[in-house]
Amino acid sequence: MDARVIDKKKLPSRHVTEGPERAPHRSYYYAMGLSGEQIHQPFVGVASCWNEAAPCNISLMRQAQAVKQGVAAANGTPREFVTITVTDGIAMGHEGMKASLASREVIADSVELTMRGHGYDALVGLAGCDKSLPGMMMAMVRLDVPSVFVYGGSILPGKFRGKEVTVADVFEAVGLHSVGKMSIETLEELEKVACPSAGACGGQFTANTMAMVAEAIGLSLPYSTGAPAPFELRDQFNMAAGEKVMELVARGIRPRQIVTLKSLENAATVVAASGGSTNAALHLPAIAHEAGIEFDLFDVAEIFRRTPYIADLKPGGKYVAKDLYEAGGVPLVMKTLLEAGFLHGDCMTVSGRTMAENLEKVRWNPDQDVVHQASSPLKTTGGVVGLKGNLAPDGAIVKVAGLKHEVFSGPARCFDSEEECFNAVTHKTYREGEVLVIRYVGPKGGPGMPEMLSTTAALYGQGMGEKVALITDGRFSGATRGFCIGHVGPEAALGGPIALVRDGDIIAIDAINGTLDVKVSDEELAKRRAEWKPRETNYTSGAIWKFAQGVGPARYGAVTHPGGGAEKVSYADA
Repeated sequence: MDARVIDKKKLPSRHVTEGPERAPHRSYYYAMGLSGEQIHQPFVGVASCWNEAAPCNISLMRQAQAVKQGVAAANGTPREFVTITVTDGIAMGHEGMKASLASREVIADSVELTMRGHGYDALVGLAGCDKSLPGMMMAMVRLDVPSVFVYGGSILPGKFRGKEVTVADVFEAVGLHSVGKMSIETLEELEKVACPSAGACGGQFTANTMAMVAEAIGLSLPYSTGAPAPFELRDQFNMAAGEKVMELVARGIRPRQIVTLKSLENAATVVAASGGSTNAALHLPAIAHEAGIEFDLFDVAEIFRRTPYIADLKPGGKYVAKDLYEAGGVPLVMKTLLEAGFLHGDCMTVSGRTMAENLEKVRWNPDQDVVHQASSPLKTTGGVVGLKGNLAPDGAIVKVAGLKHEVFSGPARCFDSEEECFNAVTHKTYREGEVLVIRYVGPKGGPGMPEMLSTTAALYGQGMGEKVALITDGRFSGATRGFCIGHVGPEAALGGPIALVRDGDIIAIDAINGTLDVKVSDEELAKRRAEWKPRETNYTSGAIWKFAQGVGPARYGAVTHPGGGAEKVSYADA
């Protein structure tokens, strides 16, 4: 696509490159070695979440160079910049996890501000870990300039004594070690081989779930999200993304033409079909919010309820992202869902074609068992289920992929922080049959709605993953397995029913019928509510305090601004 035929009179970069009054601005570009021709081409922001925090992000800067080559080959002018990432695997199990969800907002905000401040016309965003994926997609929809999302790719599986492993096995090994079932020497052996390459966690955890969302929602090129990070093939996808964004500029195709109610439903369908992370129920409403679309936890849960579970992926299943890619990738999952009537085929995508057109030539691969036909699923209901009841009037979410039983009832054991619960689990001071309640860890109360992988993995490692249940107004890692219910709303910090539960109250969970109740009368709950007082927070300044002041309920995505529905003029039209 020849950028020289694109009229910049309606593009944002005209404010920094065109006319005699912009001579000072152009002098800066000449200082960086741009030619006059490059200055007058469309400017494409190439934003990556590169850092040295974790393997998820370490390859992104290199991959960004291929994107820039693609932009330049299509006569655009790439402008590279980097934003933050908080990597959950490193932040997990300590105070750092309070920074995780807040980082999603900082990523979206920082990309928006960089694009606005410099008048860029289009965006290619590269992300590799958990919150960076939805954060980057939120920025794309918020700005509404032509955009392509690039996933950095998954890590390769590790090998431990002949068995494929992921980082989730290491977290669960901590639980084994705590009850004397694994020696420290074996644990150290495992930790050294579990993560053998660059890339995000290999199972259908949050990163790979949201990567699949990017392709299903139409913001990523077909097949591009499946190739593992070390595969050189990634550079072909990355260069194609750079070229494609210039075509989108020329054709005027924007994210809000792609991210519609139908495409959000497609994304939720693919999450359910793959047994994906419960975090998708938080991030999909947040992405919808940027477009001014009403799509909350209950909308997501309804799609989860009616979608078959067809991809046998860890943590509930057998396979990792590399296996899915080699079996046929995300398009193989989507093609069988489309043929069975579970997807909308008329949604536009960044390829410039509809979803049905993208999938037209995809053929079923009979020589694999990673993905099952939608007509013969692993389960007729999706791998993730929504719950509602007197304990969760604003909903809750549970991953049922891999669970042997989907009904649980037992006495509550209440903890007002994850640290308290983890200590009880580590020292085995809990009992089989209990429902462990971790509260005051929601978006506002956490603050930051931390994940609970350290606790849930330790439970599973102790062999108690399905012998107790755990409910929280916080979140769970995509790597979590066991009977674990998150996103309980309203959260405890707002006086939600979860704040009123007392030790010994019977909690009933039914993931078949979608209910979550505490067996306490309405009168008793009302009495307790009258006696309840809000807890003070230790976070009284800084970024986490700022996040807590503005964050909304998990039901609507835990967002921090009014969204596209309140917008008068989009950046792309300014």
